[in-house]
Amino acid sequence: MKVKIKKVHQDATTPTYATMGSACFDLYTVDEGLVLPASAKTFSTGLAFEIPEGHVMLLFSRSGHGFNHGVRLSNCVGVIDSDSRDAVRVKLHNDRIDGGFHVVKGSRIAQAMIIALPNVGFEVCNELSDSERGIGGFGSTGA
Repeated sequence: MKVKIKKVHQDATTPTYATMGSACFDLYTVDEGLVLPASAKTFSTGLAFEIPEGHVMLLFSRSGHGFNHGVRLSNCVGVIDSDSRDAVRVKLHNDRIDGGFHVVKGSRIAQAMIIALPNVGFEVCNELSDSERGIGGFGSTGA
């Protein structure tokens, strides 16, 4: 699949895959800044994407940010719809209570994947089929 991207900032970096086995591609920032403890800051990728119809782009935190620095996407998972043409921005949240997280221009700030979506229709009914779990909620399958 080929996805069109538009550089809306002259310093924007084309997304890359870190390895041949990477599920997600890396997104880079055109901004620089400090994410203070227990705070969030927005960074632009400087790129707009033309996601093919019937697909969505999902943005995720970089594992190194979370494990090593306590930094994550503020909305946990970003959703870029196929009809969006705005520059993709990433809001990072620093969960630490001490120490800021410095973001350098050109650094990887998130990872993303583009996946196909089924076109789902809904049918209102009076009964649903039985299942093993049934109406059991959180924790109903064990600890």
